[in-house]
Amino acid sequence: MHVTAQLLTGLVAALHLYFLVLEMFLWEKQPGRDLSGFDAELARVTAPLAANQGLYNGFLAAGLVWGLIAADPTGFRVQVFFLACVVIAGVYGGLTANRRILAAQALPGALALAAVLVAGR
Repeated sequence: MHVTAQLLTGLVAALHLYFLVLEMFLWEKQPGRDLSGFDAELARVTAPLAANQGLYNGFLAAGLVWGLIAADPTGFRVQVFFLACVVIAGVYGGLTANRRILAAQALPGALALAAVLVAGR
């Protein structure tokens, strides 16, 4: 179960790195506009907000990578903290912004968190 937990945590970290790239660098290009559904003007106006979100996603990814490389008990605790942050942010985003966030962020985070908690017992 430990390997599964580490793989899921790594996938969540990679997902948040993807979010960083999408929101910070591709927001006004087709991939970002496809995700947001914004036209070129709205994408341009909201780009600073998206970049800020992307930066936060980068911090989540960095924390998860830290949790993966740190020795236990620190690594375990860091993974639990950052995965809980991912789940909370995903639920909040799903309830306030777009329901797709529940499946794209909260669900993978919750699965990884559950695996980490089971493996850490």
